[in-house]
Amino acid sequence: MSYAILFAAALWAGIQNALAGGGSFITLPSLMLTGMDARAANITSTVALFPAQLATGWTGREQVSGAANLSFRALVIISLIGGALGALLLLRTPPQFFARLVPWLVLFATAVFAWGSFGPKRSGTGHLNRTGAGIAQFCISVYGGYFGGGIGFLMLAALTAAGLALRNAGATKNVLAGVMNASAVAIFVFSPEVRWFAAAVASAGAIIGGVVGGLMLQKVNERALRMVVVAIGIALTIGLFLRSP
Repeated sequence: MSYAILFAAALWAGIQNALAGGGSFITLPSLMLTGMDARAANITSTVALFPAQLATGWTGREQVSGAANLSFRALVIISLIGGALGALLLLRTPPQFFARLVPWLVLFATAVFAWGSFGPKRSGTGHLNRTGAGIAQFCISVYGGYFGGGIGFLMLAALTAAGLALRNAGATKNVLAGVMNASAVAIFVFSPEVRWFAAAVASAGAIIGGVVGGLMLQKVNERALRMVVVAIGIALTIGLFLRSP
């Protein structure tokens, strides 16, 4: 029964990622329901959602761009290095410490998601120069390899601040999210904490959900969906704080 719930949750997470983001808010607690600790669930979630991220990034590949005089290739290299460092840091984090840290990470990710969805939108010229854009992307990549919740909005904010148009920033952050997770997944596949059956179940659901979400993109009220994501994040944060050791 827990794996049926996991598949359904991953299906929803795939739809949610395609439409608004925040799918890890769904997969993390669903994987924990199968008996994993928080760190193993986070590692398995990263591996499980990776194929769907590749599909999303490939779809918008023609609109990717560099930012603030940084080439797209430079952003990819920065993302690979940062994602790998974040993944290594996670593997060196004791499970008990990570379990205490998770509620704060989810709270932070929820706040970032809410601000990106409903906060004031700025327009105009960029504010980040070449160095600032590189540092921002590196820090986001380390966070992405370590936890990953809210990285889409963090990158969207950084890339638009570096002068990219919203459409190009959206396509670029989708590809870079897959890139930083590629380096994390390359490390995680050697970890005994990956629960491969659960990852396969979740990955299948997320891929199907991603396809469905792509088809729904023009029909769903995105603002309402983002409100649901924030509500889930708040509920998950409260639940994790109550369960925190």
